[in-house]
Amino acid sequence: MDKKVLIASFVVAGFILTEPANTQEKEFTISTTSRLVLLDVSVKDTAGGFVAGLTKDNFRIMEDGKPQTISQFADADIPVTIGLVVDESGSMRPKRPEVITAALSFISASNPQDEMFVLNFNEKVHRGLPDTVMFSDNIQQLRAALSSGIPQGRTALYDAIVEGLKQLEMGRRDKKTLIVISDGGDNVSTATLKDVVKLVEESVATVYTIGVFDQDDPDRNPGILRRLAEISGGQAYFPEKLEGIVPICKGIAKEIRTRYTLGYIPSTQGKRLRHIKVAAVAQDRGKLISRTRSLYAFPEEAQTADRSK
Repeated sequence: MDKKVLIASFVVAGFILTEPANTQEKEFTISTTSRLVLLDVSVKDTAGGFVAGLTKDNFRIMEDGKPQTISQFADADIPVTIGLVVDESGSMRPKRPEVITAALSFISASNPQDEMFVLNFNEKVHRGLPDTVMFSDNIQQLRAALSSGIPQGRTALYDAIVEGLKQLEMGRRDKKTLIVISDGGDNVSTATLKDVVKLVEESVATVYTIGVFDQDDPDRNPGILRRLAEISGGQAYFPEKLEGIVPICKGIAKEIRTRYTLGYIPSTQGKRLRHIKVAAVAQDRGKLISRTRSLYAFPEEAQTADRSK
């Protein structure tokens, strides 16, 4: 069977796709100019293992309580645009070696064709890669990017997430992921939590957050990290010990490479913010646990255009 590869171009809540150039392998493509919601879906069994080999018929999608027809499906390990957003506030100084090791373990376990960037942040957000390099798949270059800052100052977490989501949209890969590693809540950003939540709702990106909190940190705010991950279909992690961050990062890399992609065309009628539930069912696999974004923002211009017809 030919390998299937998904090729897409995201526009707020939809994708516009084109036929690929001739290739040696047959490629899975989505040919439509309609609005299309594509969901990045993780499926695990009750033991926490990733479940492979499911088909479109194993999934059910509900939007605001109404069943949706799955029009697109893919299960290929396709390259992703990934942003690593790493806290370099003063409190991160003793944790920095383990954080860098964990981030490098994530890079090593990822698809070699992924394109990545690094944002280091304290009171300001700093690009880790050279100014002339937006994305890289070179592990040495990414290692240097992770090591380029000096832990000091306060924590502009919201500003860093906003910058990360914006840079993701510049990437060539159609699936996007943001990894956020921080040991505290925000205490200095210009952006607000409302700004961050709105961008996550409107973005295609799946957000994973890792909170390496000190128990006595007055700024620690795990609820924010959980909320952003849940909205986007990612996951929030809070390792009890710093050494736990390495297996977490390896696990995130594996999950990204094994997620399913489901697509459906929503109605233009309805609310701007729409809630999504996805269920995976296979009689021979036992109970399956699926995770995807919990809501998305339907583009207002699409609703306006439909009403004007």
